[in-house]
Amino acid sequence: AAPGSAADTLSLRVAVMPTLDCLPIYVAHDSGIFARESLSVSLVPFTAHMDCDTAMAGGTVHAMPTDLVRAERLASLGTPLRYVAATDLQWQLLTAKTARIKKLQQMDDKMVALTRLSATALMADHLVDSAKLQPEHVFRIQVNDVLVRLNMMATGIMDAMLLPEPQATAARGMGCNLLYDSGADSLAMGVVAFSEAALGDSLRQRQMRAFLRAYDEACDSISTLGLRHYRDIIAARCHVEEAVADSVALQHPPHYRHARPPRQTDIDRARAWLNK
Repeated sequence: AAPGSAADTLSLRVAVMPTLDCLPIYVAHDSGIFARESLSVSLVPFTAHMDCDTAMAGGTVHAMPTDLVRAERLASLGTPLRYVAATDLQWQLLTAKTARIKKLQQMDDKMVALTRLSATALMADHLVDSAKLQPEHVFRIQVNDVLVRLNMMATGIMDAMLLPEPQATAARGMGCNLLYDSGADSLAMGVVAFSEAALGDSLRQRQMRAFLRAYDEACDSISTLGLRHYRDIIAARCHVEEAVADSVALQHPPHYRHARPPRQTDIDRARAWLNK
């Protein structure tokens, strides 16, 4: 639907990122699952979670995939959210090929790109603590745009950065060194959130229920057919080469789980870090 048109006003508007946690939403949209649910969904693409937050707070979008730290902060600033699905959003700490960093203890006096007040900043604190480094000796550089962050790695501007998939696979393909994978740390911070303000409308409530049915069907399709079946969607929607999409398909577990709320322990961890 054209922006501002009557059809667009009635559509469920969902902010999306060029990341693998959004794949069920992309599959539901591009494979016609939303349409089969008689649900009109307008995907609003961003490359920085901060811009998704702004759109959600301003009412431009009704739902978005994000991380729990950002979501809890947004709620604390006056935009309450409803968590409808925990996602497999994961991050990897990668170091530039030229930096010659092979272990966390070598991050002293190095620059790491991340997003402030997000799960990546929480992870950076966790990693600095686990390596027993002085916090002020690891320079956290705010780079919100995930595609800009990847480009900075490619050009050797940054020593290290936290990247989601498929950008992490692209970076490894450039020869970057993997130091940490949040998936191995049972840190589950990914979530799909709806605006509580939007859900005050009965139409949006019906749309949310249809969205979740379509989301679950898309998860089943990915789990059955595998990520390679959707390599074209991954390449196009995540702005990566098809070779990267193929590599992701080989390495990433094909099982996407049905929509279910995030664990309370993960919500509590996000809140505790923000309060600290």
